[in-house]
Amino acid sequence: MTPIYLDHAATSFPKAPGTTEAMVHYLTQVGASVNRGVYHSAQQAGLVCLSLRETLCELFHHDDPTCCLLTPGATWGINLVLRGLLKTGDHVLVSSMEHNAVMRPLRQLEAFGITFDRIPCDGDGYLDLSAMERLIRPNTRLVAISHSSNVSGAVQDAAAIGRICRAHGVYFLLDGAQTGGHWPIDMQAMGISALALPGHKGLLGPQGIGALLLSRSLAETLSPVVTGGTGSASHTEYQPDYLPDKFEPGTPNLPGIYGLEAAVRFVASRGIEAFRKEEQELSRRFLDGLKDIDRIHLAGPWDHRDRTAVFSLDFPGQDNAEIAWRLETEFGILTRCGLHCAPSAHKTLGTFPHGTVRFSFGFGTTEHHIDSALEAIRILSSD
Repeated sequence: MTPIYLDHAATSFPKAPGTTEAMVHYLTQVGASVNRGVYHSAQQAGLVCLSLRETLCELFHHDDPTCCLLTPGATWGINLVLRGLLKTGDHVLVSSMEHNAVMRPLRQLEAFGITFDRIPCDGDGYLDLSAMERLIRPNTRLVAISHSSNVSGAVQDAAAIGRICRAHGVYFLLDGAQTGGHWPIDMQAMGISALALPGHKGLLGPQGIGALLLSRSLAETLSPVVTGGTGSASHTEYQPDYLPDKFEPGTPNLPGIYGLEAAVRFVASRGIEAFRKEEQELSRRFLDGLKDIDRIHLAGPWDHRDRTAVFSLDFPGQDNAEIAWRLETEFGILTRCGLHCAPSAHKTLGTFPHGTVRFSFGFGTTEHHIDSALEAIRILSSD
């Protein structure tokens, strides 16, 4: 039985062509670090880092590669913004659909006098924009929103959120974990101050590498939360204040950078809009098939046009964990069951505490995979 991988919301598989080869090339042919030598291989590694920053800026419509930070992942970038920006007395707005990558740091920051409110979302996971505007206070410093839920697939109107933030002089952090590479994002047009991205999901790269794209004003305002050697300004014990060195201490994950650079070049060559169209067609096929199946509940929108290819199903009267186990053992279909590190989202959708079985599509998913999943769901829901 050949496995059918439908867990792209957790991590992409397979990776983009050329990703593995680029990582092997670094490990076997380059080996040098960056900012630590002037010999050829060190300069080569530095150029790959620069190429990655520039390509990410092109993909997400940002005009300053020095404000593109290479991070260990989206969670690290989110923490950098929350911990580097917020001070005692500051107020934050989040949605009721947020992932623990946002909520757990905020819970910690409560001990330092930082408060937050949740903007309500409807039963499909879409943000109430009028409620957002009413919740903004004079001390609101930041709005932190997941662009798309990793539970319901609902995509928020980032441009509208950005307009409200601009009107009130509030920074806007967009968590692009579920949309980077899947959905077009224009930082300038959407008024995004910070865009946190994982390399291993829609950008089709390896784990342990990501990016944080910052507006110049936010980058200059943020304090670094980790400091140390950068290979630059070595005459001083103080962290450099210029970018990107200000936020990139220590030896970077160069195998990951080489892999991600190859992956984003592939994504850029095809175009994010092409990926979105393919996934929307797969989503339409899946949703049409679900309409004919009884005894399941979809936690999220039925319209394939305003969502990502992430589908959470509840099997009433059955144990969702057992359903996920049977999907793998009887049908070879790999999904993710549970609360998906997003308890607030499940509370909003009415699927807490039992959770859901999540099917998520991406690069490499075919119509055959969709049809196989639908047939398995049809059989399991009737038991």
